[in-house]
Amino acid sequence: MSRKTTVTKNIGKTDTTSDYRFFSETIEIARISPLSFLEAGSADHKEKHFYWQNANRTLTIVGLGHAKVITSAEDDKRFLDVSKQWKELCAVLIKEEKDIAPVLFGGFSFDPKSLKASEWDGFPSAYFVVPSYQLISKNGQMFISINLITTASNAVEEFDALRDERDRLIHIAEVNEFASSIKPIVSSVDEIKKDSYLKAVQDVTDQINKGEAEKVVIARSLQMNFEQEVSSVAALHHITSEQQESYHFGLQKDGQLFFGATPERLIEIVGGQAYSACVAGSIKRGKTATEDRELGEELLNDDKNREEHHYVVKMISNVFNENCTDVSMPKAPKLMRIRDIQHLFTSIEGKLKSGTDIFNLVEELHPTPALGGVPTNKAMEVIRREEQMDRGYYAAPIGWTDSDGNGEFAVAIRSGLLDGDKAYLYAGGGIVADSEPQKEYDETWVKFRPVLRALGGKLNG
Repeated sequence: MSRKTTVTKNIGKTDTTSDYRFFSETIEIARISPLSFLEAGSADHKEKHFYWQNANRTLTIVGLGHAKVITSAEDDKRFLDVSKQWKELCAVLIKEEKDIAPVLFGGFSFDPKSLKASEWDGFPSAYFVVPSYQLISKNGQMFISINLITTASNAVEEFDALRDERDRLIHIAEVNEFASSIKPIVSSVDEIKKDSYLKAVQDVTDQINKGEAEKVVIARSLQMNFEQEVSSVAALHHITSEQQESYHFGLQKDGQLFFGATPERLIEIVGGQAYSACVAGSIKRGKTATEDRELGEELLNDDKNREEHHYVVKMISNVFNENCTDVSMPKAPKLMRIRDIQHLFTSIEGKLKSGTDIFNLVEELHPTPALGGVPTNKAMEVIRREEQMDRGYYAAPIGWTDSDGNGEFAVAIRSGLLDGDKAYLYAGGGIVADSEPQKEYDETWVKFRPVLRALGGKLNG
């Protein structure tokens, strides 16, 4: 299998060994299952992979190996820091014009100031990777790129080794029959600090009624325990096959996989055009079409949920008006129906101003009122004081950008952290003046369901 291209001629000796050089080469292949490609690399690249699929399934990205890892300890400037490091790499990129743009994939923590010891201790406040092997399935075509970032004076042999490994992975994905994944056997599900959560909801409601904030999102977590270790590929297989019309993601770091199926896009940029979605306010799905319609009408006319949605619309539209021109959005929300829940939804778009990139918008949009509260600074103070956990990457931005400036980030809700033979699940809700702890608790069970179901849990919340 020979797929060498003219990139090789640019990988010879240079006069410097101190600066990075970034080489990328793309081939088009016959369609294979992206998860089969991920499975093909599960042995040799087990701790170094990621997965992304957009909500309408027109784009899937799989990354194997690490050509480069970008992290940031600059808590107050982490978005700028990641952007700067990525731009420096893109400035030394060498590829053919026809080649697919290399991708940077990763995420940020919800709150870098959270100092609680937790299952998230291995994750920095920002963690991004350029994959060595990048599969992109887009609009019926499939491409695999190899990326090499090096300071070596002569990288021809290293690049040829990457080609050989790429061909091996493609061959395995094409010819091997991977056994269909069986859901893991759950030994127990533990609610973590349930009483503390209920008390926090009541305390926050009281504080809101005293005028200390308008809205605060309070979250809680579950721990699932399994009879044996659960594979990352199995978890991704189940959540992508069961949870339609969602963004599917998986970010592996060492022995942990952060994954989920979120309905909420934070920002997308395509050719300089920016798109976002205001998603806030929710209600369960009905058992019949009639009940479903009645619940949807109830949601559209519910003052609490409309107010919660309005906070998000106001904040996101302000960010767009500052960073974009020709901003447009509908006057009233619509319903977004996914498998377990209905949301209020308002789309917004605009033309990106010169000098603004996707990380600028991610920084200004995070956290939205749907995940933090109103006003933002006060809500974050309350969350740090009242919420009895570290959210880690839950409810935070996760996604990708490429060397052409395109990209998409989602808000990492309906998510969990898989850690060997256990997993942590996260869910929350917006607390306002008339919130009731039991109702908020019941709503979190609806939001746990996508990941709980994917991991073999019973839907009895």
